[in-house]
Amino acid sequence: MPADVDVPDKVAYGLTFRQLAILAVAAVCGYGAWRALQHVLPVPVLLGAAVVLGGLVFGLAAGRRDGLTMDVWLLAAFRHSRAPRALSTTDPTAKVPGWVQAPASRVMLPAPLTLPAEAITDDGEITLEGARAAMVACTSVNLALRTADEQTALVDTFGRWLNSLSTATQIVVSAQPVDLHSHARTLSAAAEAMPHPALAAAAADHARFLDDLGQRRDPLRRQVLIVTRTSAGERGEHAARRRADGAVRALSGLGVTTRALDGHAATAALAAAADPYRPPRPGGLAAPDTVITGPTPAVSRRRS
Repeated sequence: MPADVDVPDKVAYGLTFRQLAILAVAAVCGYGAWRALQHVLPVPVLLGAAVVLGGLVFGLAAGRRDGLTMDVWLLAAFRHSRAPRALSTTDPTAKVPGWVQAPASRVMLPAPLTLPAEAITDDGEITLEGARAAMVACTSVNLALRTADEQTALVDTFGRWLNSLSTATQIVVSAQPVDLHSHARTLSAAAEAMPHPALAAAAADHARFLDDLGQRRDPLRRQVLIVTRTSAGERGEHAARRRADGAVRALSGLGVTTRALDGHAATAALAAAADPYRPPRPGGLAAPDTVITGPTPAVSRRRS
């Protein structure tokens, strides 16, 4: 089976139907402009303009950028330029109070933020519109270090898991920055409690190395997330969690470390996907349905 099964079929001259449609529309428009301007402008001027516009249209039809055809990429760029730069969970069309002073210049209001996830439970199940999903974090496998028989066995195991899927499953591979400065500070603090001066010196030297590496380089780590979801007719409160546990058991044969994410880890993973360059908050993020309690205030007693 070829790997490029999603590539559009070539209709004629190595061009797809979409590309031929763009060229045909441009040819009809160019012919109409030629008939309308041939008695107004000189022929060399029309020929030069036709060559330039024809090259631009051919580049629009046959060019590609970022894995997209040039016409789709330009349409996405136009929509992005017209879209609001800020999104808000509140209603931006609500009437502001009278004591709020309106800005003198006209600003673009934020658009409503609509997320597909409605809630995240403590066990990591994400409530979607009519379905539930769960996430599995796993490490990667280096096939280059394996023999041919081991590579075949790993590919067969991964293929059996793919063939067992009955619902939509997403595999997300992303690169996220690593904060080495916090590791260096932790290691420096631990070096003071080392039982031997040589160990303390080695820990302090390694902490300086991590701090210097974080300043000179931009270290990244690879994160692999597998998102499983339930089907429309599948019932049960923990159906998505069962699918995640099944993926963990199936992928354990690949020699990777897998774990189903709970509510806190799933919330942190979604927050990192939305803003991967924001440093993680200490202590993790609480799930939306988690009850947060604070310390009980001290009660002072007065003597009468």
